[in-house]
Amino acid sequence: MLIDFHTHCFPDAIASRAVEKLSNASGGLYPHTDGTVSGLKTLMQGSGVDIAVVLNIATNAHQQEKVNDFAASINNETDMLSFGSVFPDSPDVLNELERIKALGLKGVKFHPDYQGFHVDDPKMKPLYRKISELGLITVFHAGFDYGFPPPYGGTPDKMVKALTWFDSPVVAAHWGGVNCNEDTLRYLCGTDIYLDTSFGYSMMPKYYAEKILEKHGTDKILFGTDTPWHTAPMEMRLLSSLRLSEEEMDSITHKNAQRLLGI
Repeated sequence: MLIDFHTHCFPDAIASRAVEKLSNASGGLYPHTDGTVSGLKTLMQGSGVDIAVVLNIATNAHQQEKVNDFAASINNETDMLSFGSVFPDSPDVLNELERIKALGLKGVKFHPDYQGFHVDDPKMKPLYRKISELGLITVFHAGFDYGFPPPYGGTPDKMVKALTWFDSPVVAAHWGGVNCNEDTLRYLCGTDIYLDTSFGYSMMPKYYAEKILEKHGTDKILFGTDTPWHTAPMEMRLLSSLRLSEEEMDSITHKNAQRLLGI
């Protein structure tokens, strides 16, 4: 089984514009789907992905309700599990977190740079406490983002501070942080945080991937791609080069995610 813990898609009406805008902002990244739900499912079928976790982002306060309605509409809990999102500065953010739970979504995605905050800002503590109270999973974009200049809001040194405010599972995407390998080793490895492997192929040096796995272990590593930007075969090429045992590979590709998601 293969569970992709980090994918993206959009409502059909805006998918094309969303993918084009994100691609341009990130320097022309090549998308491997058209950004639609059906495009994601077609790629899953061709790539051997059994279940995709779709991570949605609310980039402003007015958007969050529609984002979460879309997330709920595609959350079939068979081959697709969708996470909601809240905009941290929204006046009804805590109520929207409760609605995410009521909609049956298993988690929340934050992107500090798209949403304009730092993960260790004290203003986030009430949100994290509410998320923990609701038993939701939190996924953070971590490290650099090619669509934004520094400083970045989700670097490992900030992430480890934010982690102390949670009593529910936290996932740092992109091996703990895009272009943050030394800091991931220093601050995150060995802590109670999950790391996903998304956007690792051609970006994560094999040396650092091995060091991270050695220090953090494989029981809190989640396979992810960041589709539409990377695909499962791309990320599997990196993992296959790391001399993992069959048991370790099974943990990364599906067993850890099954345990975390309760499926």
